[in-house]
Amino acid sequence: MIAVEGLRYSYGQNSMTYPDFKVEQGANFAIIGNSGSGKTTLLHLLSGLRKSQEGKIAIDDTDITTLENRVLDQFRGKRIGMIFQQAHLLSALTVQDNLLAGQFFAGVSQRVERVREVLEELNLIDRAHSRPNQLSQGEAQRVAIARAVLNKPSVIMADEPTSSLDDENCAKVLKMLIDEAQQYNASLIVVTHDQRVKERIEDGINLSQT
Repeated sequence: MIAVEGLRYSYGQNSMTYPDFKVEQGANFAIIGNSGSGKTTLLHLLSGLRKSQEGKIAIDDTDITTLENRVLDQFRGKRIGMIFQQAHLLSALTVQDNLLAGQFFAGVSQRVERVREVLEELNLIDRAHSRPNQLSQGEAQRVAIARAVLNKPSVIMADEPTSSLDDENCAKVLKMLIDEAQQYNASLIVVTHDQRVKERIEDGINLSQT
């Protein structure tokens, strides 16, 4: 479960005050907002990529705002699966080695059998030894999803995963994210300005209205 209370973040002349909210374990939650509403900043706060200045962010009963950087990095690697707008794959490594590197940086044992299990789930096993420049955009996105679920996280967070997609591919990606989260009983948080996401994930907050 995720619980946010009294969260506030300031940089320069900008100050973001966020509403309190909870996301139950296994639930799907959308953070909607126009450009400049602070939704990506909120995602970075929830994942610990930014340090909050005020407030509490509890994930699995751990207040991540109190963790030291090293401990927070380990916590994020084991408990949070991140999906960014770009796949951010290491170009020199194969798909399989990119996922093994994900295990290494998370501080968990590198297990080829687990990597291949996830690649099978996402119909990517035939791309295990391909390099990122040999992948289509859709395949690269699926590799990013594979990396996010690899360590069986309790939370999956996705930043604008559908923004550049047509309606058909938007529906496919959303189904994939929801199905993968359900398989691992992970809470799914999708940050987006795409109203199509709201049609599929009804629970959430709209930062443009707060």
